[in-house]
Amino acid sequence: MKAVLERLYNGIIKENPTFVLMLGMCPTLAVTTSASNGFGMGIATMAVLIMSNLIISLLRKVIPNGVRVPVYIIIIASFVTIVELLMHAYMTFLYESLGIFIPLIVVNCIILGRAETYASKYGPFLSIFDGVGIGLGFTLGLTVIGMVRELIGNGTIFNIQIMPESYEPISIFVMAPGAFFVLSILCMIQNKLKLKGANRHVKGEGGCSGNCKQCPAVCEEVEANE
Repeated sequence: MKAVLERLYNGIIKENPTFVLMLGMCPTLAVTTSASNGFGMGIATMAVLIMSNLIISLLRKVIPNGVRVPVYIIIIASFVTIVELLMHAYMTFLYESLGIFIPLIVVNCIILGRAETYASKYGPFLSIFDGVGIGLGFTLGLTVIGMVRELIGNGTIFNIQIMPESYEPISIFVMAPGAFFVLSILCMIQNKLKLKGANRHVKGEGGCSGNCKQCPAVCEEVEANE
C-alpha cells in the first residue's frame, strides 16, 4: 500500500510532468484553450499510460532489448488508436476540439519515458499505479492551465460563466501566446512558493549546497570523464 501511495504522490506532486519535469509541452501549450480540453486530453493520456504500462510490464522479460523502443511505440500506438476511436464514437465534441493532438499522444515523451524508466523494470501492479499517478498529475496540470486561460480569455470555466457580464475578455489568453504567459506565471508562483521544479535544487535539502558548480557529484563526474 505504501508503494502505491508513493507512486500516486510522485506522479501528482513530486514528479508532476507539467510543472516539475516539464514534459509533454506540445499538448500542454496547444490544447489548453479551455478547461474541458485540458481535462479531456489529460484523461485520454492517462488511459493510454495505464494500459501501455500494464502491457509493457507484463512483456518486459520477453521483449528483446535491442528492439524495445519500437515495440513500446507499437503498443502505445495501439492503445492511442483505441482511445481515439472511442472518443470519436462517444465524445465527438471533444474529439473534434482536440483534433490532431489525439493521435499525437503516440509521441508524447511522458508515455514513452514511463515505459522506459518504470514499466520495463517493475511489475504490472505498480506500473498501473505509476500510470495513474503520472496521468493524474498531467491531467491536473493541463486542467489548471486551461482553467486560467479560459477564465481570463472567455470569462468562463468549463463553459460556466464566472466573470460578470461587464468583463472584457483578454482574447490573447486563448491564443498561442497565452499558453506561454500562463505557464510562466504558474511556474513563477511555484518558484515563489519554493516548490521543486524542473532542475531546481533546494539549498540544504538532501545534502545539496545549492552551488551546482562546486557540487561533489558534478566534480566526480568531471574527474571520471577526464
